[in-house]
Amino acid sequence: MATRGPLGRGKRERERARAEKQKAKVVRREETKQRRNETGPRDPSVDPDIAGIVPGPQPNPWLDDLEDDDTTSEDGEPE
Repeated sequence: MATRGPLGRGKRERERARAEKQKAKVVRREETKQRRNETGPRDPSVDPDIAGIVPGPQPNPWLDDLEDDDTTSEDGEPE
């Protein structure tokens, strides 16, 4: 009876690794589907990219305009 060479063992290991990876992918896909279904359906009239945006001037995130406030007097009038 002939013994298998080292190439046969390596191929079996690669095939097992590939099968395990595919099983992990199936599990991950199912988890993603579950997570999507839990959040519920989205309102088709609302674009999720712009859902929380308020029109008009936006506050300065760097608070640079606080330095400009130092030029006003206590009365609220510019000096």
